[in-house]
Formats: sequence, C-alpha cells, structure tokens
Amino acid sequence: MTEQRLLHAQWSSRMAFILAASGSAIGLGNIWKFPYLAGQYGGGAFVLVYLLCVVAIGLPIMIAETLLGRRGRQSPINTMLTLAEEAKASPNWHYAGWLGVTAGFLILSYYSVIAGWSMAYIFKVNSALFEHIHAAAATRFFDEFKSSWEFQLIWHTVFMVATMVIVSRGVSGGLERATRYMMPALLAMLVLLDFYGMSSGGFGQGFAFLFNPDFSKLTGEGVLAAMGQAFFSLGLGMGSIMVYGSYLPAHVSIARSSAFVASADTAVALMAGLAIFPIVFANGLEPTMGPGLIFQTLPIAFGQMPAGWLFGMVFFVLVFFAAVTSAIALIEPAVAFLAENLALHRKTACLYAGLACWALGLATAFSFNIWSEVKLFDKTLFELVDFVTANLMLPLGGLLVAVFAAWVMPRATVESELEMGPGPAFGLWHALTRYVAPAGIVIIFLDALGVL
Repeated sequence: MTEQRLLHAQWSSRMAFILAASGSAIGLGNIWKFPYLAGQYGGGAFVLVYLLCVVAIGLPIMIAETLLGRRGRQSPINTMLTLAEEAKASPNWHYAGWLGVTAGFLILSYYSVIAGWSMAYIFKVNSALFEHIHAAAATRFFDEFKSSWEFQLIWHTVFMVATMVIVSRGVSGGLERATRYMMPALLAMLVLLDFYGMSSGGFGQGFAFLFNPDFSKLTGEGVLAAMGQAFFSLGLGMGSIMVYGSYLPAHVSIARSSAFVASADTAVALMAGLAIFPIVFANGLEPTMGPGLIFQTLPIAFGQMPAGWLFGMVFFVLVFFAAVTSAIALIEPAVAFLAENLALHRKTACLYAGLACWALGLATAFSFNIWSEVKLFDKTLFELVDFVTANLMLPLGGLLVAVFAAWVMPRATVESELEMGPGPAFGLWHALTRYVAPAGIVIIFLDALGVL
C-alpha cells in the first residue's frame, strides 16, 4: 500500500460514514420518485418487490462498492487501477472508475438545476402566492418558472455554489460536518411532516395506498421499475459510495454499515410516502404525477391547509437538504481525482470541478426554455443526459463493480476486507454479488435499451 493511500483522509467514526453515505443515497428520488412509482404500480405490491430488490441487488452492490473504495483508498479511477494491479488483472478496469466519476458529474449538472427549484419554492410557499391556489394556477406558475432562463440560471448557480463551498472544506470540515447536521434535521422534518399527515384526514387512505398490496396492478414493467428504483435510490455505480468507502476506517464493518445505510434510505422513502400521500388524498388530488407531485400538486394542498405555508416551507427545506447531501457525494469523486492526479489543493480542485459542472448544467437550465427546441435522438438536452446516465451508465457501472468484487479480486482479499467471520454471511453475499445482482442489473440494462 502506497504512502498516499495510508495518509488518505478518513471519517472520524462509523456514524460519520453512515450519515454521509445515507446522505449520498437519500435524494430527490426518495422524496418524489418512490411515492410516484408506488402509486403507479400497485402501492404495497410495488413496495414489497422494491424491498426484496434492495436486499438481493442493492445491498450486495453497496457492500462491494464500499469494499473497493476502502481497499483502494483513492478516487474511484485510481482505486480501480490499483486494485486491478493488485489482482493481476487488466489495467483497463480503471475505465470502470472513469464511468462512475463521469456519471456522477453528469448527474449533478442537471440535479443542480432541479434542486434549485426546491430552493426557490422554499420562498415561494412562504409567501401568499400559494394561498388558496387552484390546480391551473399552480401549473401555470410552475411552467412560467421553468420557462424563465434567468430564474433557472440564478438558482442553479446558488445551489452549485452552496455545494462546492461544503465540498471545499474537506472530509471532516465539509462533508462530515454538513451531513452530521443535515441528516438528523432531514429526519426530524420528515417525522414532523408524517405527524402532520396523520392529522390531515387522509392518513388511513394514504397508509393503505402505500402498504396494502394490489398485485393486479403489478405488471412485469412494475417489477422492473422496482428493481431499477432499488438500485438507483442507493446511489450505486456513480463513484460516490466508492469514494466515501475510501474514507472508511479499517476497523469499521463494511457489511453492517452498508446495511444501515440501505435501511435508512428505504425508511426515508417510506416516510416520504407517508408524508405525501395523506396530504394528497385529504385534498382530493392526483397521487401519480411524478415530479409534478412536488412542484404542482403539493403547493395546492399546502395552500388549502391551516398554517400550510409553514409546513410547505418545511417540506421544501427537506427537499433541499436531501438534494445537497446527494450533490456533495456526486461531485466528490471528481474533486478527489483532480486533487490526486494534478496535485491540486482541494479548494482549487473544487473550483475547477464546480465551474465545469455549472457550465454543463446550463444545457439543462436552458433546455426548459430558450433551448427547448434543441433535441438529440428526439430528446431535449436534459432528457438525453438523464436517460444516458440513469438508464445506461449507472447499471453498467454497478455491473462492473459486482463483477470485479466477486470475480476478479482474490477471494482471500475480499474475505479479509469484509471480515464477516465464520458462518453463511460471506457465502450469501458472495453468491448474491456473483450471480443474483448482476442478473438483475442486466435485466434493468436490457429493459432500458428496449430489448425486453
């Protein structure tokens, strides 16, 4: 192990890693995408399949990615190169690291724009604008907001600056400190909104919608959607978990920590559903609107409620916290690579990475307005980047992680790093990572390509 790897920055504790990795996984997808998919594909039936996929696909891959990160103790690109040399495998494995870093960088370029909307809505809901607002007016406001390139530019810039300020402060002073406060605050706001949902009059209907299985609505497409959501919601295949794993102290259990992170991510998704659906049903609104559920439907509900402006503001602060904890994880692999390979000071690496990501994000910001007619493969620039990253790059990255950890790395090395002890635990993880998880990822990948 090189001196650089020995001197690599580390989390101060197991809990610091858990909070940071949970923040990486918990994002906008947990707040709106999970409830939306659950509503579309049978509620409780979808939830059941999703939970099975988290256990059989998501968790094994998370353990594998964390394992690679801690073993390599470098950015994902350098980690894969080092571990390939250690395993006497092809140096071309470092392209798996490149794939993850690039995917995270591309995702943040549009993630920042969408997250900027949540920042803007914190102030909009806090005004009289949404008081007693009706559906047509909420939709019109949302459309006008998206069509203003000036608003998109301002909020995209503000969010990127906030993200890079946190990342520039390093592992302990930036990443760890931010997640140490933001994750408990996020949880507290979710609990508050869940209690508010209980008093809304629609809690029973929302609970039944989310947890009572209706297998008649669960099609093969729904099973694939559950599989994909389990994989993507954990933030796998984009280098974030690998670089966070590189900061994990040697004495911390990878398996137990990863299980805790996967459980926290799933719990937040379920809590978000319990916060959103009772409010939606209590106001007679449509539960299956996807991103519109946040920016069009919920403002109507908050506008009809006593003190709705307050709880609406709390909700969008929650969305912002979830977004920023994911954003710092998305850019960290690129920052770590620049600092390692170009011998840059961390603040300088943050400046370069942040400016490049901000500039690329302009394509998304403008794709809703002045560049809305610019299309490639019949998709706007935002839709194209979203499709390529979520449906192609992430599954491929996750598949490569699983194959390398379970097929390429020497078994003795993997066993010593995981330290699962005697018993069936290691054998079960190894079998899931070798066979079950790759098969599931291939199915997701083929579905994205339209083969299935």
